[in-house]
Order: sequence, then C-alpha cells, then structure tokens
Amino acid sequence: MTENITELSQLRRLLEVWRRDGLRVGLVPTMGNLHAGHFSLVRQIRERVDRVVVSIFVNPTQFGAHEDFGCYPRTPEADVAGLVQQGCEAAWMPSIETMYPFGIEQAVRMHLPGISDILEGALRPGHFDGVCSVVTRLLHQVRPDVAAFGRKDYQQLAVIRRMVDDMAIPVEILAGDIVREDNGLAMSSRNQYLSAEERERATGIFHSLCGMRDAAMAGMDSTEVESAAQRSLHHAGFGIDYAALRKPDLTVPEAGESGPRVALIAARLGNTRLIDNLEFSIC
Repeated sequence: MTENITELSQLRRLLEVWRRDGLRVGLVPTMGNLHAGHFSLVRQIRERVDRVVVSIFVNPTQFGAHEDFGCYPRTPEADVAGLVQQGCEAAWMPSIETMYPFGIEQAVRMHLPGISDILEGALRPGHFDGVCSVVTRLLHQVRPDVAAFGRKDYQQLAVIRRMVDDMAIPVEILAGDIVREDNGLAMSSRNQYLSAEERERATGIFHSLCGMRDAAMAGMDSTEVESAAQRSLHHAGFGIDYAALRKPDLTVPEAGESGPRVALIAARLGNTRLIDNLEFSIC
C-alpha cells in the first residue's frame, strides 16, 4: 500500500518508524507525470533499500521565465496508482509552501560554479540552481540512504553528484539507466507533446548520438564529431541547442585522449525540447 503524504510532519513520523526498525530508505525525486523510466528507478532502488519514497513536486525554481511550469503535465492520481503497482511505500507530495516556507523569492539559493554554467546551464540560466535547491531540501526531508536519478538528465546527475560531494551529504547516488521506446526515443514526460509524425522523427536524436559514438571511436576529432551531428540533426528538421562530446565530468576531451565519453544532444521539434545522451568509451 502506498501512503499519499502531503504534510512534512506525517512524513517524519513514518520515517521515524522505519528507522526505528532499522530499515534502509530510498528516495526517487520526480516532478510527476510518471512513466516507465520513473518506475524503472523505483525497481532499481528497491534492490538496495527496504522502503521507497517517491517525491512528486513540480519545482518552480528550476523553470525559466518563458518555460513551461504552468502547463507542465500534472497527473497525481495516475502517478499514485502507478506507484501502488510498483509496491512503493510512500508518495511524498508537498505543496510549494511546504517546500519553500518563506516564499520562492526569499528561499536559500545554491549555485555550483562551472558544471552548472555550461550546456543546459548556459541555455537555461538558474536552472541548476533550482534543481540543487529542491534536491537538497528533499534529501534533508527524507534523509535517504540512497537517492536515484536517471541518466537521461546526464548533466543534472553530474551536478547533483558534485553537490552531494561538496556538501558532504551522507547519501548514495544511484544512476538509473535510460529507458527507451522501441524506436530508441528516450522516455520523457515531454514526449506526449509530440505529434505522431514528430514522435517518429524524434528518433533522429538517438541515431545522431549513435553516429557521434561511432565517429569518435573511429578517431574523428571531437569538434568534427559535433559538427557532423549538428548537420545531421539540421537535415532531419531539428532546431539544435547543442550536440556535444564530453568526458564524464563534462569537460572537453583533448585530441587523441582515450577514456570514457558521453555524447549529449538537446534539440527541438516544433515546440517540444528534447534531451538525450549516450555513454561509451574510447580505447
């Protein structure tokens, strides 16, 4: 049975009971509108803990002035029903007032220099400040032994790992695998905005990521890899924010340098912005 919790005092009472019984607790932070990718995180974290809390909170501080906070899909009843099927013990669904008791404008803000200012951070100033703020609050509220985040938001995962290390927050970060549809499209709440025709064309992002991997492994220079991917995406009708080839810490690899890599793409089809990535290694 999944407990639907909206009050912090109620959450703390439940957590106190679990900890008194010596149970390990896992947290899966989400903004709701749950899909197979979220449920995959629940299953993966279940292997490491005894009880799972899934938070459902559309965080206003990570949306820019012209982004889709107001129309971000909210499906709480369906979300809780899905969590019941997954055997999740608690759905933490705080209000904005609970999460930001002094108001958004007076809330403590966090900023990670460097890693939060590039790629997504450069295009969406303040986005990762909001992510760090809400994740820190959730980690303090739940105090989980393990917290799970999806690899699809690769830069977000890297930022959170850096923040946890820098702040010495005692939590293990679990990176969940990307869940894809049969055609390779990474699952996302924003996929529902795509028309049937756009949904099929959106597979071009994954194809371009595979092309970046193959070109890099064949020895092509990083700049050339990125340029080729941008040409491919443009030809397929995408508006391109970036196609980047980076090391796991999101720094730019040196020419001829071996080791792990991640190809990252952010691109738009119509009014829908999609992100995806692919990890691989160069020997």
